[in-house]
Amino acid sequence: MKRTVLSAAIVLLSGMAVQGAVQAASDEPIQPIKPPASINVGMVELGKKLYFDPRLSKSGIMSCNTCHNLSMGGTDNIPTSVGDKWQQGPINSPTVLNSSLNVAQFWDGRAADLKAQAGGPIANPGEMAFTHTLAVNVLQSIPGYVREFKMVFGKDKIDIDQVTQAIAEFEKTLVTPNSRFDQWLLGKKDALSKDELEGYALFKDSGCVACHNGEAVGGNSFQKMGIVEPYKGKMTDGRAAVTGKDEDRFNFKVPTLRNVEMTYPYFHDGAANTLTEAVDVMGRLQLGKKFTKEENAKVVAFLKTLTGDQPNFTMPILPPSSDATPRPTPFK
Repeated sequence: MKRTVLSAAIVLLSGMAVQGAVQAASDEPIQPIKPPASINVGMVELGKKLYFDPRLSKSGIMSCNTCHNLSMGGTDNIPTSVGDKWQQGPINSPTVLNSSLNVAQFWDGRAADLKAQAGGPIANPGEMAFTHTLAVNVLQSIPGYVREFKMVFGKDKIDIDQVTQAIAEFEKTLVTPNSRFDQWLLGKKDALSKDELEGYALFKDSGCVACHNGEAVGGNSFQKMGIVEPYKGKMTDGRAAVTGKDEDRFNFKVPTLRNVEMTYPYFHDGAANTLTEAVDVMGRLQLGKKFTKEENAKVVAFLKTLTGDQPNFTMPILPPSSDATPRPTPFK
């Protein structure tokens, strides 16, 4: 009887501890990342193949993973991406990791969700340089894809809507939980060092959390680049290109800071090569604050605690082309 009562007390206390940790986390402006609520496993596997398949590009060498490399924080680590025939892209490739948590996709938010975003690069002449019709024709000519699409969607014919839906479903799985900061939020108080905790305090007290908050530590609003001082780097119309409103000029989607140690260079134009530089620029331009060298180092130390578990899966084996599959034209 005593043992039963003791066991019940331990369970009760453990539950109270977990509840207390969750409550403490909810009091912070940043919340721990949660796994995706529900996914279609078959669609995810199909979407994974499509994400890595370069046959969705005119050249036959570019895939979604080219600019959003899952071995490199979901980006390509260059200021602006390289497109078809070595064209220089106009803007930095944002990370695909945790992109399902964004309020919208692309820096200007022109795509409402991952599905709307997935079709853009395929048909963009400066990126994969194909057309949706040609991409579907290629997939339709590959027996392995025809079978898999029918298994997932129950249709004989492939269409671009199915393609983008499958890619989006795979991208929903690319969340990165269990960062050291998440562990701290959930009650592991020795997960962060003194400097990292002081960096987080600076991050909050300086006002960074006004824009960088929530699960993704950003991604949930649009803000002007250069509030206190004008930004001297390359500027595009930003959100105004979508809304047509002058007040949205130079407004960009606030980037997630999850895994930010891995997603250099920074800003929409990739002009900041290091976190130290990015913290200095953002402090001055957005907050009117000049961080000391020591303060900057502490904020950077905190930001590095936001690196979570990276996607880990078996690389997909792509179904082989058939004799009828159109061949790529990389030099035309």
